[in-house]
Amino acid sequence: MKSMFKTAFAAMAAVSCVFGASAGDPYKVRVQFTDDQEGVMVYMVNFDTKEKIDSTVVSQKVALFKGEIDEPVLARIMHDGQPAGTFVLESGSIVVDPTKRKVFGSMLNDQLQDFNDKAADLSERYSKTEDDSLRSRIYDEFMTLAESVMTDNIDNPIGYYLFVDKASSMDATEFASWLARYPDLARYQRVSRISEALAKKSATSPGKMFTDFEVTYNGKTSRLSDYVGKGKYVLADYWASWCGPCLRQIPVIKELLAEFGDKGLEVLGVAVWDEPENTAKAIESHGITWPCIINAQTIPTDIYGINGIPCIILYGPDGTILSRDKQGDDLKADVRAAFAGTLKVD
Repeated sequence: MKSMFKTAFAAMAAVSCVFGASAGDPYKVRVQFTDDQEGVMVYMVNFDTKEKIDSTVVSQKVALFKGEIDEPVLARIMHDGQPAGTFVLESGSIVVDPTKRKVFGSMLNDQLQDFNDKAADLSERYSKTEDDSLRSRIYDEFMTLAESVMTDNIDNPIGYYLFVDKASSMDATEFASWLARYPDLARYQRVSRISEALAKKSATSPGKMFTDFEVTYNGKTSRLSDYVGKGKYVLADYWASWCGPCLRQIPVIKELLAEFGDKGLEVLGVAVWDEPENTAKAIESHGITWPCIINAQTIPTDIYGINGIPCIILYGPDGTILSRDKQGDDLKADVRAAFAGTLKVD
């Protein structure tokens, strides 16, 4: 699936034409957790700025936040360094259930679930059919829905959220055209970071030589150049333990390693935006046998202009970038073409 289709099903978004909140409007956010999360510290964070809005402890399987807000903002629930639901923080009594991907209780968040349900239905239909023509129609149906929601809400947090998701599949030219059309988006910090990331992504696109980085963790320093540019093809997987799409690529990578490992393919994991303890648990539970640079955080994602994960990059024997941002069958095709000597690099 293409980036927007893939990520938006997991995202929480909503439909709304006009909304507002007067200064000091009260809110209450109830976040549902499970028995094993009792006593965990939970944070409510501004999605755009990453600033902490509030914190509380899970009690009787609930994290409860209360306060006042001047205007609606996009917020995210975080615990143990992992996201646990994204929603619009606005006036009202809001319920967030991360396990069921449900959010409701206020004007925007009630409508959020409607959009999410429609997206989930399209995703299910897409995954259940192998007819390429039908898949294309379903994909187009989703893109029409998502873009309509985004443009209808481009001046509020919902449009911004979907724009950020869509921007992960844009090139610099398309991104600039959207900002020219909707200049108000430039006020968001994430949008500014995406603009910078696109420039860095262009500098690390297929055909360019790899850019090195180093990460120090537990007294050990690891460099990308310890693996890349050493005469072998290297498939580097920039991932995180909390990222569902990342975990779904692990079987794909295992298949490629089984097919090409004895022909010179090496695999390297690079754990970004993740707690080291969670990375270690995921490595064990998912049977990851290849080396992994742990606790890389934003070091490589800043250098390579990575806005979303997984980001999988194929480096050639001399360190030239041959492919990036491919998954599933598209990734398999590029690796197979590289070994066959038929991969075209722009």
